[in-house]
Amino acid sequence: MTPVTAYKDKHVAVFGLGGSGFVTAQALVAGGARVIVWDDNEHAREKARAAGLRIENLASADWSGLDSLILSPGVPLTHPAPHWTVLKAKAAGVEIIGDIELFCRERRKIAPKSPFVAITGTNGKSTTTALVAHLFRSFGYEVAVGGNIGTPILALSPPAPDRVHVVECSSFQIDLAPTLDPTVGILLNVTPDHLDRHGTIENYAAIKARLVRQADQAVIGADDRFTRAIADDLRAAGLRPTLVSVESPTIENGVVLDGAHLVRRAEGRSSDIADLAGIASLRGAHNGQNAAAAVAALGPLGFELERVAKGLRSFPGLAHRLEEVGRKGRVLFVNDSKATNADAAEKALLSFDKVFWILGGRAKQGGIEALRPLFPKVVKAYLIGEASEAFAKTIGDAFPFELCGALETAVPRASADAEASALAEPVVLLSPACASFDQFSDFEKRGDRFREIAKAIISAPTGT
Repeated sequence: MTPVTAYKDKHVAVFGLGGSGFVTAQALVAGGARVIVWDDNEHAREKARAAGLRIENLASADWSGLDSLILSPGVPLTHPAPHWTVLKAKAAGVEIIGDIELFCRERRKIAPKSPFVAITGTNGKSTTTALVAHLFRSFGYEVAVGGNIGTPILALSPPAPDRVHVVECSSFQIDLAPTLDPTVGILLNVTPDHLDRHGTIENYAAIKARLVRQADQAVIGADDRFTRAIADDLRAAGLRPTLVSVESPTIENGVVLDGAHLVRRAEGRSSDIADLAGIASLRGAHNGQNAAAAVAALGPLGFELERVAKGLRSFPGLAHRLEEVGRKGRVLFVNDSKATNADAAEKALLSFDKVFWILGGRAKQGGIEALRPLFPKVVKAYLIGEASEAFAKTIGDAFPFELCGALETAVPRASADAEASALAEPVVLLSPACASFDQFSDFEKRGDRFREIAKAIISAPTGT
């Protein structure tokens, strides 16, 4: 844990006692703050009470003496409407921040020069976070990994000069971190997502941009109009961001994908880093961008090309993101449950020639219409969840599909059809292009269930 000593003797309220909120309250108490906590969920309050935290209903509390409201990132700050705690805090002149901001303030107090890599982007941030951590470990560093990838940032060991913090940041977390100032800030891409929480794509992009604006070194994807504009703004301010690209192999001062080769370009010279072909955990052009950003995050270490290449080859990949579950005969099962929108599913479809595609869940804005150019890659689809009928209308007669309802039906049917096909390597791909919340509490649970079913099929005797 990172005790928040920067808040010693301050009076703070924490709203939202899920994973990060609960840890945040404990870290504040450990640092000497006077903390009151509240959650609308009674079970969460009981857990906090059992841990010795002070429960106080913020709806009737005196806000005049509070220094800060620490808000869970899942609670609306601005859209679709500010949460009632936000309104109360603003009326009382109380600042509203989150756990990432607390970490930044603690880091500036106890170890301001400690390495801190922060990563964001609509897609690819979890894989990039895991890969950055893996590469630093391959160079012998102690690494603490957390944030939106799973472990709350304040649950990690405190900042220290010999410890690298690698932290995934969602737009919700960035919105609550006004002084976010990493050593390296990585912005991969910006495509429409979470617009219900940010209002417009322009506002969403502006929030993402905050992660790199105060970074010592900004690493920015150069393959969409929003990130290119952010990079231009930084250059106009006299800064020199490092660009990464899978579409423009001739850019200067960056790391690019040229064919399947990862190449560093600096001072007019090109250095071949690694051939990503054959690295299953980095399959697809989107992973080329992730790998390029991760190498750029290494700074001077990224020029030790042989060690970098070895680190890339040994990367095990990330669960639920193009995760190869296993094979049964010729059939490859791939768990891409983290593809919760069409843009993420596009990356998966681009990574294979022909797929037996399992998709559906709670649809995001635009559904799968944007994926129409990739429909020829689909041999057959298996629709699950709330989006089934809407997706069926979008698919029309582009390729065969079945309404399966749930994974328990979809996976065996896809497996049987793939096995019966004449393809050399048929792929059963779970890449839902949807949120999971209609049937699962999160994408991890959805991916875990797919993996369980697929492994049962793989281990079953042939013919059963």
